Amino acid sequence: MSLIGFTYVMTVIVSGAAMTVTVVGFPLLALGLAGARLMGRFERGRARLLLGMRIDEPSPLPLRRTGGLFARMWLALKDPVAWRTVLYDLIRLPWGILTFSVVVPSLFVLWPVLPFLARGLTNADRAMVRGLLSPSDELERRIAELESDRGVVVDTAAADLRRIERDLHDGAQARLVNLAMGLGLAKEKLLEGQADDAVAAMVEEAHGEVKLALQELRDLARGIHPAVLTDRGLDAALSSVASRCTVPVKVTADLTSRPAQAIEGIAYFTVSELLQNVSKHSAARSASVDVWRTDDRLLIQVWDDGRGGARLDGGSGMRGLAERLDAVDGLFIVESPVGGPTTVTAELPWRNRGGKDRQG
Repeated sequence: MSLIGFTYVMTVIVSGAAMTVTVVGFPLLALGLAGARLMGRFERGRARLLLGMRIDEPSPLPLRRTGGLFARMWLALKDPVAWRTVLYDLIRLPWGILTFSVVVPSLFVLWPVLPFLARGLTNADRAMVRGLLSPSDELERRIAELESDRGVVVDTAAADLRRIERDLHDGAQARLVNLAMGLGLAKEKLLEGQADDAVAAMVEEAHGEVKLALQELRDLARGIHPAVLTDRGLDAALSSVASRCTVPVKVTADLTSRPAQAIEGIAYFTVSELLQNVSKHSAARSASVDVWRTDDRLLIQVWDDGRGGARLDGGSGMRGLAERLDAVDGLFIVESPVGGPTTVTAELPWRNRGGKDRQG
């Protein structure tokens, strides 16, 4: 196997690299690296069988999600898994010759220490496989996290769309339908010349429906993205949320600039939902919201002196908040012993608004 791998590298990879001065060199090198990936898979299987190692397979190249032919070829050319396999195949032949030259004479000369010698050489083999054929643990973990976070973001967006659709259908849309029917009846009576008190009552009722529909639309728009957050920033928006809480809330925001809109929106809705939980579940007498920036992180702390007992696996939406923050590399920590108080700390990555800090 060492001889096959070394020959493959010297003929296909080296030839392809040498021919990159021509048009066919880069495609040939990309195909050679794809073949090296396959050889690496075989070597990992051999190591699992002979060395007893647990080696995960690296993630496949996302060729289907890549654009055109040149983008796919460039992705194959910079594949670190394939290049590490090439290096492994280059090293294996001289290493195999060395180990063969050491072990065979040791069968006759150093046989009392041969088991220790063989174990030392095997450990060197394991280190070589682990260093060159194993996927990057951190990179693979990060890829898995990003794939999971992408699913959370998609699910959250779908749930938000369903909520908006439901609110429109059950609220403002129903009122506008009633308004249209009422105005239609009033129009018919006016066309019949019946401009009496009944028509005036219909118009008055329609006017009330318009005001209620407008209020529901305002509430819906505030739930999507409140205007005060866009116009005046996080401090004013959180103060507005705190004023609607049934518990007295003290808001302290120590921010000299505004974060990116996405981060600002997540921070707002996190505090908004936490204060709703305080109103509904805590039986607290007072609460506080503190927001500040530390280096490249935005920190939020919501405290209340209520009954406590809040958990991530409870029914108060805590898990949903934790998943939403985790999707943007944030943290969500709940400290809520039974009897209180409850302290919820949320941490978000700080990204500058529009690529640079601006004064809030």
